[in-house]
Amino acid sequence: METLPTSRQRLRQITATCLFKMATKSPTQRSLEYLREQGYHPEVVERFNSFTKQRKDLWTWCDILAIKKDEVLAVQVTDSTSVSKRIRKIQESDTVGKVRDAGIRIEVHGWGKNSKGRYVLRVEDIS
Repeated sequence: METLPTSRQRLRQITATCLFKMATKSPTQRSLEYLREQGYHPEVVERFNSFTKQRKDLWTWCDILAIKKDEVLAVQVTDSTSVSKRIRKIQESDTVGKVRDAGIRIEVHGWGKNSKGRYVLRVEDIS
């Protein structure tokens, strides 16, 4: 007969799981930190529609909009294996020309782990 965990043991399991999940940052969180370190004031412009259960990006491709003196930067965040797909998506967008005409720089941030298991950033400027 299998014994069920006590409520204290179950609480420890739940706490350990939550702590593990909290310790893992999303690529967007990592890019926000990076941009702040570079002197930008970044804001997430991607929104979640709870009715359709879908994410909606600004201009269909922008996750973060960041500003600093005399500069506006639009950022698409992804994992390191999808950078080329995101670049293609932006280049095929109807809005990219208008964004460029407005003088807004465009970057794709690709996050991946190196051989030591540390996250590294690949930045592609496609302005």
